[in-house]
Amino acid sequence: MVPMAEQREHQVAFGIDIGGSGIKGAPVDLTTGEFTADRQRVRTPDRSTPEAVGEILAELVGGFDLADDAPIGVAFPAPLDHGVVRFIANLHKSWKGVDLPALVREATGHDAVAVNDADAAGVGEQRYGAAKGRDGVVLLATLGTGIGSALLVDGALVPNTELGHLEIDGHDAESRAAESARDREDLSWEKWAKRLQRYFETVEMLLSPDLIVVGGGISKQHEKFLPLLDLRAEIIPATLRNRAGIVGAASLAARPH
Repeated sequence: MVPMAEQREHQVAFGIDIGGSGIKGAPVDLTTGEFTADRQRVRTPDRSTPEAVGEILAELVGGFDLADDAPIGVAFPAPLDHGVVRFIANLHKSWKGVDLPALVREATGHDAVAVNDADAAGVGEQRYGAAKGRDGVVLLATLGTGIGSALLVDGALVPNTELGHLEIDGHDAESRAAESARDREDLSWEKWAKRLQRYFETVEMLLSPDLIVVGGGISKQHEKFLPLLDLRAEIIPATLRNRAGIVGAASLAARPH
């Protein structure tokens, strides 16, 4: 019999990140958070119904040599209520009310869990990335088209926070502070940083985070705006970048808490 520690050392789960333009997946070593094979990407179908996406998931998972009992974690672009889609913006409207883990199990034959994509990224960064080993209140904010958020307290996820939709100064926060707003309005780093300052200081007032991790593609240029912020909490760039959703979802599939 293989010792338990050795079993854990080599344990693998499969992570999937479903987006409006692409569906990405890879097997993840749960000890290191590294992919054990190259990530594969399939284009999201134009008519992105649950049935169409389910067929792609079967194709994606079938392309890897997975153990029959390997669990699957799915990062999904919407709030989920114990795996059930509450509402949807980036995929077909017929997703509302769908039990996503059940759909994945039917399509692939593997046990599955599903979580909001920002939450998955937050778990990935907390377990394997920038926030690894950090206790207390950790906030991940992904700055992109909108602002995604994940909140963890001593490593436990508080799901579906949707803090990008806080109303600040009469505006939906992400409409002014997301990276898309910087591009749309051609803001300088300094002007955008003032908006980020207002956003993060409001979040600080509400949640008193010990650490803020900033993700999204813009985090590659963190040196241009993070030093301009004056916050009580330490604020640092994410390290897993576009791997975070897959890694976090896979980790949650094997270890939900």
